[in-house]
Amino acid sequence: MELGSADAFDRMGTLGIEEEFYIVDADGHPTSGIDELVYGPEPPEPLTGRLDHELFEFTIETQTPRLEAPADVDAAVRAVREALVEHASNHGYRIAAAGLHPAAKWRELEHATKPRYQAQLDRIQYPQHRNTTSGLHVHVGVDDPDKAVWIANELRWYVGPILALSANSPFWNGFDTGLASARAKIFENLPNTGMPTAFADFEEFQEFERRMVEHGSIDDRGELWYDVRPHTGHGTVEIRTPDAQTDPSRVVDFVEYVHALVLDLADRYESGETGTDIRREILDENKWRAIRYGREASFITPDVDGVVELETFVEAESERLGVDGLRSLFDADSGTDVQRRILADEGLDALCEYLTLE
Repeated sequence: MELGSADAFDRMGTLGIEEEFYIVDADGHPTSGIDELVYGPEPPEPLTGRLDHELFEFTIETQTPRLEAPADVDAAVRAVREALVEHASNHGYRIAAAGLHPAAKWRELEHATKPRYQAQLDRIQYPQHRNTTSGLHVHVGVDDPDKAVWIANELRWYVGPILALSANSPFWNGFDTGLASARAKIFENLPNTGMPTAFADFEEFQEFERRMVEHGSIDDRGELWYDVRPHTGHGTVEIRTPDAQTDPSRVVDFVEYVHALVLDLADRYESGETGTDIRREILDENKWRAIRYGREASFITPDVDGVVELETFVEAESERLGVDGLRSLFDADSGTDVQRRILADEGLDALCEYLTLE
């Protein structure tokens, strides 16, 4: 069985970013391109060995190399995107970025033939058959396995605000869902997704991971798709919450904040701080508020004694951690609002073009 190890947690503060994208045609509409882009000629650097596909033949995932500091993120993210756009163009395709593609109708799209995904389709059935989602995943290295589990526990409260700031998926299967992030709700229909419970320590998490594989619930540890998790292969804490972002500068802003937050939590763990005791149902409610309302959401506070508006959260966290990206994310028009406006004013073709990377 494929399981990770406590030994993987040996470096603090390194970074890795995974982005999921859509393969589209000249008009920006979804099309199957996996055979050429993943299984065809070797892609250019920096994609070599860091390009894979997801469930559908129009979804593709990139990974940055391991990065040492937030200062390296902007150049790395842009280099990966530029290489992917070039690679796609060389084969007659384009690349689009959003949490859900507004023109994607899952019944009309082909699934990947990779055995891993065929096994998932057979096991999960309908929820996986319609899973046309794309996300942004941020990895931050942690140098101790118990510390990583503690940090992941604490990060759960921050899922709601992070998702609200990232919301970029109002349209699914040809209609407006009324949600700010329909992607998050669609993805939650899969098993082993959404908000995890807290774990006492690394031993308890690893036991859970092992049992899930042994009992046939998952084929490997990578199928624990929770919003936040210790990654026992990379030695990181991974935030899987945000929608995929159209604008690369927003990716950089999210990474800046997640990195600062993880380092702050690491310091708090080292100082012996007691973890937050909060019911998962409260955390689920906060995530729902982000899914439904996006920028307009307010969140039940960790002490469950009140609520905090997203703007207030952004101002407090920006000041507390000394980061700039949160304010940039909040001050810019949300991806969801922009998508709705373009569709209403200019139509679907214009929206598809807007989501397509140059």
